[in-house]
Amino acid sequence: MQITLLAVGKTDHSSIQLLSEEYSKRLGHYVKFNFEVIPDLKNTKSLDEKSQKEKEGELILKKIQPSDQVILLDEDGKQHSSVGFSELLQKKMNAGLKQLIFVIGGPYGFSEAVYERSDGKISLSKMTFSHQMVRVFFIEQLYRAFTILRNEPYHHH
Repeated sequence: MQITLLAVGKTDHSSIQLLSEEYSKRLGHYVKFNFEVIPDLKNTKSLDEKSQKEKEGELILKKIQPSDQVILLDEDGKQHSSVGFSELLQKKMNAGLKQLIFVIGGPYGFSEAVYERSDGKISLSKMTFSHQMVRVFFIEQLYRAFTILRNEPYHHH
């Protein structure tokens, strides 16, 4: 199975970038992982919130194939423990899924078209995090999930 994380907007924080790269590298020992950033929209000052979400949504949907399973990182999504999340990933792998795509939206969330295309939603917390910090948290949780599935000690450190 290939796991892809799509995120809208590049990060300008080098420390966030470094941590994302570190956990992406670690994750690569367990699964094919691709972290792809969809560039920020230009001239958003002239766009209202709905228009910005729709334009970002079009860019997200261009990256998704019909056979891909898509899970949105969304504040209204289901929350999992780290062990529960690892079990979810195991089920996806057992089902023979080729490509699982997780998506972090822009500052205003997702367009209706992206919600319609998605196969599910998960939430990392009831708290709100910057969409840049969420990248690191989520990649680390993916890595943690695979160490749990392999019975490695990382989860207990």
